[in-house]
Amino acid sequence: MVIAKAWVLKKHFEGFPKTSDFDLKKIELPNLKDGGKWKLLLESVFLSVDPYMRPYSRRDMKEGDVMIGTQVARIVESKNPAFTVGAFVVSRSGWRTHFISDGKDLQLLPSTWPESLPKSLALGTVGMPGLTAYFGLLEVCKMKPGETVLVNAAAGAVGSVVGQLAKIGGCKVVGCAGSDEKVAYLKKIGFDEAFNYKTVTSLDEALRKASPDGYDCFFDNVGGEFASIAINHMKKYGRIGVCGAISQYNDSVPQRGPYVQIPMIFKELQMEGFLVTRWNNRWEEGLNALLKWVMEGKVKYHEQVTEGFENMPMAFIGMLKGENLGKAIVKV
Repeated sequence: MVIAKAWVLKKHFEGFPKTSDFDLKKIELPNLKDGGKWKLLLESVFLSVDPYMRPYSRRDMKEGDVMIGTQVARIVESKNPAFTVGAFVVSRSGWRTHFISDGKDLQLLPSTWPESLPKSLALGTVGMPGLTAYFGLLEVCKMKPGETVLVNAAAGAVGSVVGQLAKIGGCKVVGCAGSDEKVAYLKKIGFDEAFNYKTVTSLDEALRKASPDGYDCFFDNVGGEFASIAINHMKKYGRIGVCGAISQYNDSVPQRGPYVQIPMIFKELQMEGFLVTRWNNRWEEGLNALLKWVMEGKVKYHEQVTEGFENMPMAFIGMLKGENLGKAIVKV
């Protein structure tokens, strides 16, 4: 018998999440049986904390549910020949130390995964955030060589990959982030221009200075005031991929305009919201491409690792406050 620890949503978030909104529970897992539905016992090794958890918790969860989320887990017992003990998988099993599975929702790490590469990257650069950047740029923004790409929250798990993929695609890349340390990191990984949106006197002027001719593509992770200003800097026929709206997730009172219709009409812009699950049938393609670029050194990564499962809420809250550089990960 295995006793799993799990973080549950004690109370729906009101405004910014608090540690008191979570509760740490112990759950007794049943033993695996021959012929039974549950064929696998797994232990979480790395867990992900991501911005989407904030709005999705309100939409998809009820109080008392285990917090949603993804982990890299190791198989510790198997009665399924497709999964060997010791293999590593990606699973969407929430904030748990151990869990049982029938195997249907588990994704084995690619067979080409090198031993030298941290397996936690399967939650970041070579996982859902990296795929979000990959399909968002190729399929929604439809970037072309020679264009100028703008990305906000550019030092985060998605934004940092967006910028590097745009460079691989032959684009000029402008990014913004919330600290001088993050701006220095963006320049280190190849962004052409980067600025700290918290210290510029005028966001409008900073965007104009970074690209006087405007922007062909805008990969928006933030929404709110930033997006309202940036849309006025788009070139004619520009494309905007709306990936996130982290500036609004913790608002108790919804933000009001300005509104987008006039610049969209005059500049004939395309704006499209997207979820990466749209391309589930192409994940292998995306993961193989990202893994290849990482191994070649064309895509660099940084992880903000928090030690200890007991610190999951703290890591989640810190990520929402922008304390992470690159992907926020919890190591069990």
